[in-house]
Amino acid sequence: MNKTGKYVSIFMWVLVIITAILAISLIANLSDNEADPVMNSWVSTNLTWTYILMIFSVVVLVGFALYQMATNFQAAKKGLLAMAFMGIVVLISYMMASDAMPTFFGAQKFIDDGTVTPSVMKWVDTGLIATYIVFGISVVSILYASVSRLIK
Repeated sequence: MNKTGKYVSIFMWVLVIITAILAISLIANLSDNEADPVMNSWVSTNLTWTYILMIFSVVVLVGFALYQMATNFQAAKKGLLAMAFMGIVVLISYMMASDAMPTFFGAQKFIDDGTVTPSVMKWVDTGLIATYIVFGISVVSILYASVSRLIK
């Protein structure tokens, strides 16, 4: 194992040990009383640790992706094309989406409490339309592969 690998391994074990200590401390301080300040403090500490780990992971992930893209652009070109394609699908879906409020039974409760807004409905509709588009492209590509194999 090289020097960098050794340091990364030690760093990862430190993260695992800290996480285990925090999880055990949280479990040891759980109570049925929701207003217990000690339990709430441990829940808050564990949530903060989770946020720290998530932010660190995203930064490392994006950093390594940018490094790989900078050092090997030919390999990154396919990934960039796939991301551009997905961006185009989301853009088309967003332009086709409606922000109309739902009218089915029980929806008024969510509209009244602010859970459902026109913006939320627009993004829900965008997600559904994007799913339909990707599903349609998948079906067409499967059919094309089958037919082209039969022709050959």
